[in-house]
Amino acid sequence: MTTILGCIADDFTGATDLAGLLARSGVRVNLRIGIPAGPPTDTAAFEVIALKSRTAPVADAVAQARAALKWLQAAGAQRIFWKYCSTFDSTNDGNIGPVAEALMADLNTNQTIYCPAFPENGRSIFMGNLFVGETPLAESPMKDHPLTPMRDSNLMRLLTPQVTRPVSLANRLTVAKGADALRAKLAELAAQGVAHVVVDAVANDDLYTIASACRDMPLMTGGSAVAMPLPALYLADGTLAADAPRATAPQLAAKTILLSGSCSAMTRAQVASYPGPKHGLDPLDLAKNGPRTALDWLATQDLTHAPLIYATAEPDAVRAAQSVLGTAKAGEIVEHALSTLATAARDMGARRFVVAGGETSGAVTQGLGVDRLTIGAEIAPGVPWCFATSADHPIAITLKSGNFGAETFFADALKALG
Repeated sequence: MTTILGCIADDFTGATDLAGLLARSGVRVNLRIGIPAGPPTDTAAFEVIALKSRTAPVADAVAQARAALKWLQAAGAQRIFWKYCSTFDSTNDGNIGPVAEALMADLNTNQTIYCPAFPENGRSIFMGNLFVGETPLAESPMKDHPLTPMRDSNLMRLLTPQVTRPVSLANRLTVAKGADALRAKLAELAAQGVAHVVVDAVANDDLYTIASACRDMPLMTGGSAVAMPLPALYLADGTLAADAPRATAPQLAAKTILLSGSCSAMTRAQVASYPGPKHGLDPLDLAKNGPRTALDWLATQDLTHAPLIYATAEPDAVRAAQSVLGTAKAGEIVEHALSTLATAARDMGARRFVVAGGETSGAVTQGLGVDRLTIGAEIAPGVPWCFATSADHPIAITLKSGNFGAETFFADALKALG
């Protein structure tokens, strides 16, 4: 099937978040883990390519995004969505802005929008400032993120150092007037040479206005939620056929493993509240001894009781490990351990995998040899179950962004799959 919308995400949980919202339409969504090696085959109306580029060097992130764009164009996509985190995780160098400018150049377009709002998950933008619930981004737990600490809430100030062309705002007063008013504002800004436009959104109705106004842009960028209305819009105008194929879920054994590498405030609460068996990882011990202790613990577990293995820790403990090992090395050690534990659990018969954390999700899916996922039902907004094959075994896997889901997420995930 010809691809209607091609999406590029900067991490794996963000990709499943986006794919899950698109799949609410009931239409089949494919999620590709990394850039596919060969030409497009068995494509869906919505194709999402998950990169592991959020904290990669800028040049690497740009090269990966351009390669993903080329593959999506070969699949037929004429509209591209560049997806990043709803908390705008980035640094002064990138990677949000540089990737957007590279895609704009390859698509020969002179303007795009930025809208990381996700009202269902408490992310809103007002007068260009990003809020997490009622708290400005820079005052939220994101200020202590170990890789991309967010110390400013103003998206224009965050974006400007990352790009070479002018940045401006289409504020909530414009969005409230409707799609025609927003299109007019974007045209006005384009005439002034503004290439990068932050767009306010505080409620789902705003997202529908923005999607309606921007649906035919060669490139849209944002969090997943602003793409959510696109399938319905494409169905309404006939761009997407009403009889487009739907996804089906396989029958799977009940053996399950839960793996958490995220250290977000919400994931810490989720780990603390999980009532099942659990085992914590210490990066300093992993650096010295590898994952042997955890592998031995796992070998004693009944996987029908869904054991949880986690490196989730408080910010002070994370900083202490990073001070000894280095930030990048500490993360790599944990990711490698969780990937090793995932494959060990699979070899013990696990066919259901719940994974928390973007970097962790990338490591686990790569360790399991998963290169394509079909998107199933959501567990929480932006967190779907997905179906794939690992070592010739059908599996279900969910990849959760650190801040998503309720405190009961792990138990919720098990109930949702049945």
